Amino acid sequence: MHRPKDPPAPALRRRRHLRNTAVTLALGAVLFTVGAVGLSPAGSGRPDTPATASPAAGQARGIEAMRERVRRLPKDPVSWADLGMALVQQARTTADQAAYAQAETALRRSLTLRPAENLHAEIGMGALAAARHHFRDALTWAREAVATSPTTPASYGVLADALTQLGRYEDAEEAVQKMADLRPDSSSLARASYTFELRGDTGRAKALMERALRAAGTPGERAFAHTHLASLAQESGDPATALRQADAGLADVPRDPGLLAARAKAHAARGEFERAVADHTAAVAAAPLPQYLLEFGELQQSLGHREEAEGQYAVLRAQETLRRAGGAPADTDAILFEADHGDPRRAVTMAEAAVRERPFIAVHDAYAWALHRAGRDERALVHADKALAPGTRSALFLYHRGAIHQALGDAAAARRDLRRALALDPSFHPLYAPEARSAVRRLGGTP
Repeated sequence: MHRPKDPPAPALRRRRHLRNTAVTLALGAVLFTVGAVGLSPAGSGRPDTPATASPAAGQARGIEAMRERVRRLPKDPVSWADLGMALVQQARTTADQAAYAQAETALRRSLTLRPAENLHAEIGMGALAAARHHFRDALTWAREAVATSPTTPASYGVLADALTQLGRYEDAEEAVQKMADLRPDSSSLARASYTFELRGDTGRAKALMERALRAAGTPGERAFAHTHLASLAQESGDPATALRQADAGLADVPRDPGLLAARAKAHAARGEFERAVADHTAAVAAAPLPQYLLEFGELQQSLGHREEAEGQYAVLRAQETLRRAGGAPADTDAILFEADHGDPRRAVTMAEAAVRERPFIAVHDAYAWALHRAGRDERALVHADKALAPGTRSALFLYHRGAIHQALGDAAAARRDLRRALALDPSFHPLYAPEARSAVRRLGGTP
């Protein structure tokens, strides 16, 4: 029996006056810079790897093959650009900061060989800038790529990512629509899913991500789709579905860190803490990214494993030292970590710099929380409202605003936000979900 064909690519322009789409995924939109690789006729980019292989090992083999190619073809700008893009992906997935510098060297070598209308290098430089959270630079490179080739979908992908992180949500939707019109593949469908999640329409977001999964042509694309389907389920209070999605993805890519982290959260939500710890351990071993370290540390802290939690926090502090030394903008995980486990005043300074460069709603939420922890609740409420203005379906954002309302003495507003957070996802945070339940009781409500 033939499966019915999917409907056409989604029309994102149906409503011109959208609800100031300003919602984020906990994983961050930078993940959507995937998809710019593999533009060359040779199909370079990260190759498929056997299901039993480590993703990092397969990635390393692919990069070594590209290095061999540029040794054989040192004057080929496409080969240099493909190597640069693969190194961007490696840096993103392994937290290897040296790979970013190597990526820039390769991409600039490509631009030296072909200074004008170098589509591969322009897309690569845009993805590199986005991965470094230099989104204005990413926007500039994306526009150059679109000018070079107005019919290349990947150019619009980088453009959409930059516009989203710069808070220009309607412009980002137009870029996603153009990308989907050109080619409704896994990459464009995933971005379309994200635009609906930004609106708070998780049902449509899920349907589009399921289409992205069906359209996926590589293990990496399938892992990405399963990870986000797990996230959509988890953030809707459905850990059983999140667990099924993570397991399905790990059957295809057994050591993918995003899937391991997603499964860890599902296990923790179900009270299966030994399994959660095991999966978190594997995730941070594969990719010691800030979000995985913070999630694992706070789970360990919630379990009373203070020494183990401090081990994760020590790595985060070391990463923050390197970030400050390099002058890179702070990510939301670093701001939240500093606010909760460091110096809230420093977190405010970090967030002030971040929101100037990246006026995205996740940054507004982190800024609000840093201000709250520093005792500046009136100002904090302004940014918490910006994070939730479009009707954001984020339990953590709601908890943050509820705590701010509580600090300001507005019991009714605090109770409303805290109850909504718990209704959305009763296990949204290992430390703060229990605090939310206690606060609702103190405020005279039922969790």
